[in-house]
Parts: sequence; structure tokens; C-alpha cells
Amino acid sequence: MPKRFYKTDYRTGQDNISLLGLDVHNPVFFIAAVAVIGFISATLLVPEQASAMLLSTRDWVLATFDWLFVSSVNLVFLFCLVVIASPMGRLRIGGREARPEFSTMSWFAMLFSAGIGIGLMFWGAAEPLAYYTNWFGTPLGVEARTQEARDLALSATMFHWGVNAWSIYAVIGLALAYFTFSKGLPLTVRSAFYPLLGDRIWGWPGHVIDLLAVVATLFGLATSLGLGAQQVASGLDFLLGIEAGLTMQIIIIGFITSIAIVSVVRGLDGGIKVLSNVNMVMAAIFLFFVFIAGPTALIASGLLDNTLNYIRDFLPLSNWLGREDTEWFHGWTVFYWAWWISWSPFVGMFIARISKGRTVREFLLAVIFVPLIVTVLWFSTFGETALYQAENGIGALPEGISDVSLVLFQMLENLPWTQIASGMAVILILVFFVTSSDSGSLVIDSITAGGKLHAPVPQRVFWASMEGLVAAMLLYGGGAQALQALQAGAISAGLPFTIILLVCCISLWKGLTEDHRALKQLEKDEAS
Repeated sequence: MPKRFYKTDYRTGQDNISLLGLDVHNPVFFIAAVAVIGFISATLLVPEQASAMLLSTRDWVLATFDWLFVSSVNLVFLFCLVVIASPMGRLRIGGREARPEFSTMSWFAMLFSAGIGIGLMFWGAAEPLAYYTNWFGTPLGVEARTQEARDLALSATMFHWGVNAWSIYAVIGLALAYFTFSKGLPLTVRSAFYPLLGDRIWGWPGHVIDLLAVVATLFGLATSLGLGAQQVASGLDFLLGIEAGLTMQIIIIGFITSIAIVSVVRGLDGGIKVLSNVNMVMAAIFLFFVFIAGPTALIASGLLDNTLNYIRDFLPLSNWLGREDTEWFHGWTVFYWAWWISWSPFVGMFIARISKGRTVREFLLAVIFVPLIVTVLWFSTFGETALYQAENGIGALPEGISDVSLVLFQMLENLPWTQIASGMAVILILVFFVTSSDSGSLVIDSITAGGKLHAPVPQRVFWASMEGLVAAMLLYGGGAQALQALQAGAISAGLPFTIILLVCCISLWKGLTEDHRALKQLEKDEAS
């Protein structure tokens, strides 16, 4: 099927302004930059007030819009299943003759390491243990430290990191890839709304969409970078006795941001692709080590059990009506859905950029279900190991969680080669840290450059620096409540983009059905 570009007079970057070596979209870049710098300045000047505002906003959003987050995520997953099963799944991103630019393995590595790498390292052992021990509520209100709590600890963790999260990424990614490579529109979030808004996307409706995408991306990334900094600091404290305080966490963010700037300057092939492939190899080695050094038989048997429990508990955990576990539901599930939604412009656009030539069905199946396999392997391995130690009085984990960022290292302390494994964990977190930061920088560069794929180097440096600063300010402003401040930032940024996500589904469906009808007509003409 030949490409059927939309008939528009708009040229990519036509509203851009060249300034101080930058090539920026007017007004998206300037409004986004002023908003981010304003947040950083306010947090530096009045950190306590900034933290209080974030936390109060989070509480209001959770109390008022929990239903919106949960129902939206459920609808997005169902939408993806319908598209996969429909004849539209055979449409190819970029046209009938397009072919993939990257090997399948490199494609998997890049989409996965850019997606949830830091989170897997941070929560791999900690989240199942938290649910089992009632660190901050238990799933569905079950009694802590029981067999039921054990089963739900793993199935609820996989629920948060499984198909729901990746369905969100898949919808945004597919919309951006399809309308960019098959329709000739700029690689920016507003392009996904052309079937509904037409040329109005080049005006203020489009500006607002892109601005919300930039803000959501920055705060979603900052949440991950903040979690990564906390865990690296805990690892250095564990390995070297360096105090894991706020100062050390901010130093780590500065150090990693510097490395990320070098990587983002090198670009997609020279930086991110190489780091992503290194990431996956290191993660596979680390996973294999814990599998062998941990309770191997228990982990192996748990793979099937945890998968079946995940399927069994999927509907109860997806429900938001009449629940008694409100604290757990708000603190975990709604936070995760908001976090994934705030990440969706970043991960979706990044996946879109590397997915030309894939069919719609291939794209959705891979983006949703391949990470699920890794999620089951990862959380079964790390979660079963942590729970085994907690249940059998091994090390510090039986006492519960004192510092959530330290759980991984406390678990590794009871395995062979503790120092080597812990050192490898720190390095892996750092590399995931870098790939998330520089991938996000490239995405924000594209949005604030009007959809151009290759923004000037100073522009990439600017946004990579802003990501690090926002993460540092969330930690600084949060103080003793740093984790809650990180959550507040993600939830607040995720709310407005939830509406964008739902409307994007409607726009994508309209665009795909139009092209499917055209393909059927073309095939009919070729056959006659």
C-alpha cells in the first residue's frame, strides 16, 4: 500500500525560531522552559511550601480521580486487544513496502531499557516484600504474612508492571509511529490527533497537547531518576559506607546527568542503542545470577504459579468500586497508572522512533506481551528470593522494610559474591539511569523542536540538564518525604495526560480504519 500522506500545507519546523544555537518551536519550547525553570526556582526558594503544594495536589487527585485513572487504563488495554484482533493489525507502519531499521533484538532492548529498567531494579525485591509485610497496606486488604498475602504480593506486583503499563505505551507509540511514518506528519504528540482536529493541531490545541506531553515526560522521568538516585546512594552506603543522604543523591543525579548528556549528544545509534544493548546483557546476567544463587527450585515453580495468580487476580485488582484497601489502592495502583501515563509520551515517542516497518499487530503484540515475559521472570526471581529470606529468618528482611531503596542490597547480602553482585547492581542502575535520561531528552527535543528528529546539540544538553534538575528539586523539596514528593509529581502530571490518552485512542482508530478501507480497495483493484 503506497503512503497516503494527509493533505496539509504545514512543514515540519515551520514555526521554529533559531536562537543561540537552538532550533525551537514557538511557543512550545518557551512555555515549557519557563514552566520548568519556574518550578525549579520555586522549589529552591520555598522548598517546604513547594512540597506541601505537591502533596496536597496528589491527595486531591487521588481522592477525586482514582476512578478515571483505573477505568482509563482498563479501556486502553481493551482497545489494544481489539486492534490486535482486527484486520487493521496487518497495516504496516511506514507503508506496505517499509521494513524495520533495527534488528528485533536491538528493538526489544531499546524499548525495554527505555521503559521500566530503573523501576525493575528498585522494586524487583522491594515491592513483593512490601505487600507481604504490610509496609504500606496489602492488596485487597488481605492479612499480612499469610499464604494469601504471599500469592497476592507477586500477582499484584506483576499487575502493576504487566500488560496495563505497556498498553499505555503501545497506544501512544503506535499513534505517533503511524501518523509520522505512514502519514508524513512531524514526530510530535499533536500529530496523533490529526484525524480529529485536522489542521487545528498546528494551532493552540496542538500547542496544549505538546506542552502537556513535555510536562508529563519531565515529571515522569524525574520520578524514575529520583528513585534511581536513592537506590544508588543506598548501594554505595552498603558497599563503601558512604552516607546515603540527600546530598549524595543529588550528586549522583548530577553525575549521571553528565554521562547522559554525553550519550544524548552521540545520538540514537552511537549512544542509546549501544547502552540499551549493554543494559540487556548485564540485566540478563544479573537475573541469571540471582536465579541460580537464590532458591532456584522455588523460583522455577513460582514462574507458573505467579503467572496463573496474575491472571486470576487481574479483574479484582482492576476494579475500583467498593474496595476496602483504599490506602494501598491509592498509594500503589493509582500511583503506578499515573506514573505510566506520565511516561507514555516519552516511551511512546521513543518506541515510535525505532519502530518503522513493523506491522500494527507485530508492534502491539511485542510492546505489550514481550515485556510481560521479562516482568514475570524478573519479579518471580527477585520477589521469590526476598520472600524466601523474609519467611525463613534470613538476614534483615524478616524484620520488614526500614528503607525501601536498600531492600535489593539487603537481599543480595545473603547470596554468594555479595560485593560483586551489589557492585553490578549499582552499575546496572546507573546504566538504566543514563538510558532513561538520554532517551527522554531526545523525545523532549523532538517535541520542542516542532517534530524535527535531529535537534541541535545545545538543545539536547538543555533538556537533559532540566531532567536532572527537576529530579533533584523533587528530592530536595520533598526532604524526609522525598518518595512521596516523587509520587506526587508523577500523579499530578499524569492527570491531564489521561484525557489526551483516551482521545488518542479515538483518533488512532479513525486513522487506522480509513487506511484499512483504502488497503482493501487497493487490493481489490490489483486483483481485478
